[in-house]
Amino acid sequence: MRRKLAALVAVPLTVVVLAGCGGEPPAARWAGASAAPTTTPQSTAQPMALTITPAADATNLPISTEIGTTVEHGKVTGVALVDGEQKPVTGGMRADGSAWVPDRPLKYRSTYTATVTATGDDGTTTNRTTTFSTMAKPGGSRVGSGLYLFDGVTYGVAMPVVVEFDEAVPQAARAQVERRLFVTSTPPQPGAWGWLSDRQVLYRGPAYWQRGTKLTVRTALEGLPIGARYGDADRRATGTIGDALIIEVDNGTKQMTVTKNGALLRTLPVSLGRPSMPSSSGTTVIMEKLEKTVFDTRSDPNPANRYVTPVDFAQRLTWGGEYIHSAPWSVAQQGHTNVSHGCVNVSADNAAWLFSLTHVGDPVTIRGTERRLVPGNGWTAWDVSWPEYLKLSALPHPELPGN
Repeated sequence: MRRKLAALVAVPLTVVVLAGCGGEPPAARWAGASAAPTTTPQSTAQPMALTITPAADATNLPISTEIGTTVEHGKVTGVALVDGEQKPVTGGMRADGSAWVPDRPLKYRSTYTATVTATGDDGTTTNRTTTFSTMAKPGGSRVGSGLYLFDGVTYGVAMPVVVEFDEAVPQAARAQVERRLFVTSTPPQPGAWGWLSDRQVLYRGPAYWQRGTKLTVRTALEGLPIGARYGDADRRATGTIGDALIIEVDNGTKQMTVTKNGALLRTLPVSLGRPSMPSSSGTTVIMEKLEKTVFDTRSDPNPANRYVTPVDFAQRLTWGGEYIHSAPWSVAQQGHTNVSHGCVNVSADNAAWLFSLTHVGDPVTIRGTERRLVPGNGWTAWDVSWPEYLKLSALPHPELPGN
């Protein structure tokens, strides 16, 4: 299948105010008691220390450069970045306060001045300024990337944010890549990136997204050093999560159950892959919906597996070619015997009904077959537990539940 290459979870700061109990000093309750002498407490706050990056007069920096900040005994209260013509550059702080990120890639061969303001625990204010310049536009090709999320589209509750690359991302570059991938979920929900292969990184949470969630994504990869090359583009998209449509298939009973927001809609008879070509057991998601298509397997090395067949209501589950689809030719076997080449066969009427309800991103779980789902054969982010998924990230996530 030709794949389409397109185009921070915000953590609110909660301030807790602890109110103490007030009252008269005990000594003042007794007639004639003398008041205790009062003194002015001395401040014990340590002097603030603020350092910023890039270093002053640094040159040849990538256009993905951020303004790094490190503060001891205080906090950053403002960052201003201007270009060589004193035009302001907009941006925002990372949630962990480690850096200020421009909203757009910087320009090549340009000079910038950053001013960082911080306020110490002792109330003092300090400014630090640095001037730096960016590199020339690199020659040669870029590392191509694609974002599988599109503006205005409604997705299923298991929709991972999928970023794909046209070449392998070196292990040493993956943490840097992850730090330039930003996801905001509204309402806020935790999440993390995981590398399912060296060319694909997916973002999910510990549980399926809440119905009605908005996912706002920025892949700020343009100009980012990735191995010996640089990222190609800075992409953005916002999608919406729809109803919780859950599809489960049991090979033991040859039945599919379809639930919506917790309520059972239907149970459908199915035929799965025959023993020589079993369907994959595991959890994936619907990746693509095709009302009409043609399955052409003439390139299969086994002549017995070669065929050309028009198919209706095909919903892709794996890159290897497993779908849910209409199969009027196997209605007699559905609910009883597995006869397909690995797909989930349903009747024409049931296929049309299901197709009318589903979205890309709806989870599909198949159980009890002779073969396990291969990691990365589809959007398989949900086929591992949350603690195991966190191990697929190139970054530590001590703040996330389950770690």
